[in-house]
Amino acid sequence: MGKFVTKHPVLFVLILFVLYGMLLSSCSSGGIDLVDNDDNVFRIISSTSTKKMDEHLIKYGKKNNIKVEIEHYGDLEIVDILNSNSKKYDAVWISNSIWLYQLNNTSLTTDSKSIVIDPVVMGIKKSKAKELGFVNSKVYNKDLLESIKSGKLKYVMASVTKTNTGATSYLSFLNSLAGNPEVLTTDMLKSESLKSDLKSFFKGVERVSGDEEYLTDMFINGKYDAMINYESSLIELNQKLVKEKKEPLYLIYPVDGVAINDMPFAYINNDATDTKNREKFLELQKYLRSDEAINQMEKYGYRSWYGGTNKDADKKIFNPDWGIDTTKYIKDMKYPSKKVITAAINLYIEALRKPTHVVFCLDISGSMYGSGLAELKEAMNYILDYETASKDNLQFSDKDKITVITFNSDVKKVFDTKYGNDTDSVIKYVDSLEALGGTNIYDPSIEALKILRKDDSDDYTKTVILMTDGESNSGSYYDLKDYYKDHKSTIPIYSITFGDANERQLEKIADLTNAKVFNGKDGLLAAFREVRSYN
Repeated sequence: MGKFVTKHPVLFVLILFVLYGMLLSSCSSGGIDLVDNDDNVFRIISSTSTKKMDEHLIKYGKKNNIKVEIEHYGDLEIVDILNSNSKKYDAVWISNSIWLYQLNNTSLTTDSKSIVIDPVVMGIKKSKAKELGFVNSKVYNKDLLESIKSGKLKYVMASVTKTNTGATSYLSFLNSLAGNPEVLTTDMLKSESLKSDLKSFFKGVERVSGDEEYLTDMFINGKYDAMINYESSLIELNQKLVKEKKEPLYLIYPVDGVAINDMPFAYINNDATDTKNREKFLELQKYLRSDEAINQMEKYGYRSWYGGTNKDADKKIFNPDWGIDTTKYIKDMKYPSKKVITAAINLYIEALRKPTHVVFCLDISGSMYGSGLAELKEAMNYILDYETASKDNLQFSDKDKITVITFNSDVKKVFDTKYGNDTDSVIKYVDSLEALGGTNIYDPSIEALKILRKDDSDDYTKTVILMTDGESNSGSYYDLKDYYKDHKSTIPIYSITFGDANERQLEKIADLTNAKVFNGKDGLLAAFREVRSYN
């Protein structure tokens, strides 16, 4: 063959073209499949809490001729996605069965089975837990409340309106303070004393994260005493803290009730006649419930026993020094109906959530001219309009404060409102903006910190949201850094990238302020929606 190529190169090329044409013809007629057929892919929409098992599930699928693809979202996002576009997915692995009952079509999912158990608890630095008298003691939810009321305990948590840990920990605390009724009703939510206790509970919140993964990073990089999260996440965090020779957290399991997540894996019944797809699902579900998978998940800190005891649990993972006692029964809360859960979350947004004072720093430099400015106005209209934002549980309440700073090469204007749900004047101002001039992201950031510093009340969580579409060509990062350090600020400056924004500059600000950068290049509205859940 080598001699043939050397002596007859033109003929060889012609033969290759003929063979290539035959190959294409064969492919088009179904004779040869060069590319994976989408029909062969088994798509799973999954909670971020299951990420650790991705490689194991994909590997098992490959062994059994099932090409597994997994997309991860927050649990409450999964509900929204399945309500609008379930046909994209074949199965769902979610943190808690209660969210399957929040689906518009409750018969959409079938064959649901619990895989493992993961309680949501509060972890407190052990020295602080000792100071509060919680180590080796029976602790009730009311004890946590009293410590928060007295100002001795503050904590960070994930969003109640977006995450499973945020929502279920809230429902657990609500249920306990309501007296652990057989059935929680909407009438019980009207109790003024209950509302007062819940307000006090949320007053202890120092920072809110839009997802559980970032919550852990935020805790490690910050100076916080306590965090609410999955037991498995707190175990993983403690392993990191011990490795770095830092103080671990002591986990608190209130004896009057804990939110327990059953992590069900369910089939999405888009087509009842597709028996082959369901067989793939059952094969994957069988693996997840097998000894091999369960043993692996226990290594990650998940429980394979429901609420009960397990004296043989690995104490290197379920470490008694961290407050984990697998010989004690965990009392789980009774989750209420869909109607009550919806009413409880609305109550949280309107009356219980710790108010926020957020400062939006908006780039109106010349590069924003045209579609950029139009998209910014659309996103701000969405965030600031009570009716539209409430569709995604992101509305501001009358307890919130909103400030808007516009900037180009310097600060142009500061515009604010005293009530977060009275935003008509702010919307009109945003709609009137015009784009002109250079870019300076540092001076408006300093101005935002000054505004929030003057508001010295501990009644608000304070956040800066910086949006820019370019590279800062004036101002100084070091001026911002000096101001932040000199005033011992802990206020996060979240950034949204847009257009040709210099991500390196924004990442430096995020690192300085223990915050993160959101991608608005694929859609500013989606980015504003996401960052809103972090305050």
